[in-house]
Amino acid sequence: MDRMTPSHNVEPSERRPLDRPQTSRRIRTAALVLLALGAGIWLGLRAGQGDLSLPGGIALPSWLVSVPGNNGSSPAANGSIAYYRDPDGKPFYSAEPTRTEDGRDYVAVRASEDVSFEDKPKDTPTAPSAANQEGGKRLLYYRNPMGLPDTSPTPKKDSMGMDYLPVYEGEAEDGSTVTVSPGRLQRTGVRSEPAERRVVTRPVRAPGTLKLDERRVAVISLRTEGFIEKVENVTTGERVRAGQPLLRLYSPEISAASAQYLSVLNDGSGAAGRAAVLEGARRRLENLDVPPEALTEIERGRKVPTTITWSAPRDGLVLERNATDGMRAMPGDVLFRIADLSILWVLADVPEHDLGAVRLGQAVTIRVRSLPGQTFSGKISLIYPQVNLQTRTARVRIEIPNPDGLLLPDMYADVEIASGAANPVVAVPDSALIDTGTRQVVIVDKGEGRFEPRQVRVGASGNGYVEIREGVAAGDRVVVSANFLIDAESNLKAALHSMTAPTEEKVQ
Repeated sequence: MDRMTPSHNVEPSERRPLDRPQTSRRIRTAALVLLALGAGIWLGLRAGQGDLSLPGGIALPSWLVSVPGNNGSSPAANGSIAYYRDPDGKPFYSAEPTRTEDGRDYVAVRASEDVSFEDKPKDTPTAPSAANQEGGKRLLYYRNPMGLPDTSPTPKKDSMGMDYLPVYEGEAEDGSTVTVSPGRLQRTGVRSEPAERRVVTRPVRAPGTLKLDERRVAVISLRTEGFIEKVENVTTGERVRAGQPLLRLYSPEISAASAQYLSVLNDGSGAAGRAAVLEGARRRLENLDVPPEALTEIERGRKVPTTITWSAPRDGLVLERNATDGMRAMPGDVLFRIADLSILWVLADVPEHDLGAVRLGQAVTIRVRSLPGQTFSGKISLIYPQVNLQTRTARVRIEIPNPDGLLLPDMYADVEIASGAANPVVAVPDSALIDTGTRQVVIVDKGEGRFEPRQVRVGASGNGYVEIREGVAAGDRVVVSANFLIDAESNLKAALHSMTAPTEEKVQ
């Protein structure tokens, strides 16, 4: 205890001279720290203004110069925290909150802050100018690149990172006009052709069957009972000429009428009424259908013939022969049926939806399967006023000449009716017309990448073209390829124009 006593009884005055050098050193250290801190602040301000460079003209790196948070150089930070950086601007970063060695927190960097490490040109604007540099047009707004009804007065990106598209003053005046860049025109394959005056025909095709002309069929029958004595060498399928003998027959009633006519004819008295009696006897033979040749023979020979020769009334084909030698023929029995095949009918079944294109007198082209490569021409003579309930077709009758006899009844035929206007009309290709069911639209190419959808009124169509009765004139160029894309773009622009029109009026 005695050895420790002197150390406990040391006077404070004895220690003070020893603490003065340490105090002065502390003061100098604090002054140096304050001076370094002030220099750092000054350097930071000069670096933020871009006026600071290293000795020798070496500029500071952009990441040190463009530190976020300088006076007015960056917009207010927003969004989620992307990472954490060193508070002194050193190239140290962390994904989680951390501290420096001296205990200071890292600074949080949010998603909206500029984290680019590339040098930006000083003359590059951060946002598009308000005027179109190419055409000098005023920028109105930006629209959604995906076609959504969303606009923005300033440049922005959608949820997928795509830039909004600018809309300039000339483009928004007419919401239906679309302007497409040359590069996009080439990529989408847009192609246009001029509207021209041409004859538009639309062939209506229908199946048909060849039939006999009902007006050119003759039947050989008797009006009284008779017996066929002899049938000439004429069979079914043979062609006969007018006046050619067909058969000889005996009829008791015809013989009695002939005797009466002959008695009056031989009476030479000039009795009153003889002319009337003679005329009555002759009329009775005519009513029994006695051929004029037989009457001439009675008058010339002055005797009653035993048999009467029946001849063919017209040129034609023997379709039916029912007469045989020695048979008894009753009144009304058909002995021969003869048809003239020089002109035939074609009965075609036209679908109901094509009836509006069929007219009387239209030219028709007919092809038969038994004669490939050959065509026959005819004209429509009748459109039957009735539609078949089962097939929903209407029958059309076509008269076709058959001078060579190549066409036969009941042949199948392919009928092609040339419908449409005979005079040239304004027409465009079928691919140029957009038919939605309630409206018909064509895209007019106005040049310099500008396109305008135009509603039209159409007429007949055929041969790859459609008639335009109203909306497009001859010489106007219309889009024939990729027109659906331009029409969709036009509808979008029209919708956006209608949505933004009230806002623009308020601004004005």
